[in-house]
Amino acid sequence: MIDFLKSLDFVNPQWFWLLLTLPILIAFYWLRIRKRQHSFRTSTLDWFTGRKLKSLRQRIVHLPFILRILGLVLLIVVLTRPQTSDSSKSTNIEGIDIILCIDVSGSMRAMDFKPNRLDAAKKTATNFIQGRPNDRMGLVVFAGEAYTQCPLTTDHQVLTDLIKPLKNGMIEDGTALGDGLATSVNRIKDSEAISKVIILLTDGVQTAGSLDPLTSAELAKSYGIRIYTIGVGTHGEAPVPVQTPFGEQIVNYPVEIDEDVLQKVAQNTGGNYYRATNNQSLEDIFNEIDNLEKSKIQVDVFKTRYDQYRWFLWPAILLFILELILRLTVFRIKI
Repeated sequence: MIDFLKSLDFVNPQWFWLLLTLPILIAFYWLRIRKRQHSFRTSTLDWFTGRKLKSLRQRIVHLPFILRILGLVLLIVVLTRPQTSDSSKSTNIEGIDIILCIDVSGSMRAMDFKPNRLDAAKKTATNFIQGRPNDRMGLVVFAGEAYTQCPLTTDHQVLTDLIKPLKNGMIEDGTALGDGLATSVNRIKDSEAISKVIILLTDGVQTAGSLDPLTSAELAKSYGIRIYTIGVGTHGEAPVPVQTPFGEQIVNYPVEIDEDVLQKVAQNTGGNYYRATNNQSLEDIFNEIDNLEKSKIQVDVFKTRYDQYRWFLWPAILLFILELILRLTVFRIKI
């Protein structure tokens, strides 16, 4: 029992101030008892026996009031919301905020990845997220323009749920690399994490948007943000489904990735550039980034907390019920 009481934490400890009212209640009770006492003389044999004879009722006359006070003490403890928690421990976790910046332009339908580039990117990004449960992550998507699909969050289930519906055509087509990067920078620049990272995944060349990718990279550098760039696409030509008057047909298009710009963006911010040519190489790249970004910080981890008010509420109710029974039976006259 003592160990249980020592393990308690109180969410609202300010309610303990109510305990200061109990001495006032006790004082009023004592004064009321004094007023009701009457002095009178009578013959007695107490001098001969050396003691006063008292009935059981007289001996426990103050019991109802004591039960009331104890019940009030327990109710005050209930108001403080006592809790226990699983044992805490000091551990190392990642101290990194990561924004995934994913290209959803029409060229991401190319089928040099299985089933296509975008679906392969979504699957690999989801595995990457699930492998880093202690990091905050967010998602920015871009094509002809860019917008935030999910701000930085530790709720990775929400993030993965927002990755699933990504598809080509959800944004006006084009490749706004600079705008995608700038939006990502804006989402992570105010982070207080010890490490801030953007992972840019694209398969094209800047064809839209108002910002140059290198300008956005300089902006990221000024905020201490590291950018990893991934060029997605095989070498040579890749099959792309195209809508024609005769239905959808597969046409081979040359793969054009602005590797020079992607390399400069990564180098200027302290990151790396990677070229993914198939599903396995894309997975390997994310694994390498995962291993590179392993900054550790020492933190105290607390597990689930449990409310323990029931251990005080039910005894309080029982005390009040017992007091009421005594006053209605043994003690019919109020004290």
